[in-house]
Amino acid sequence: MLFNRKKKKEIMPKVRIASSSWYKLKGLMFENQQQFDYALVFPLPRESIAMATIHMLFVFFPIDVVYLDKNKKVVDIVQNLQPFTPSCSPKKPSKFFIELPVGKSKGISIGDELGW
Repeated sequence: MLFNRKKKKEIMPKVRIASSSWYKLKGLMFENQQQFDYALVFPLPRESIAMATIHMLFVFFPIDVVYLDKNKKVVDIVQNLQPFTPSCSPKKPSKFFIELPVGKSKGISIGDELGW
């Protein structure tokens, strides 16, 4: 479960961790929107803007993206990121980013602490 520790609120009941190199590479490419009913967490080796930069090539539906620092505090939120966007980077270095179904980041604010 993905939850907002600061606001004590559940965000998503299901969480998947992109732990393998293949899963990190594939992400949501070619995924069916109706099957995307989970939060997809990408852990990174270290905090970085460049390593947290994503693309939406071959993702056929919009998503929300939440960027977190090493303490799992929200440093940036991108809502309604459109399909085939070539590049999206956080405003601050991130250790994690979470891809969510569009609209699921509502209620999350910069500085909130998330957990899973």
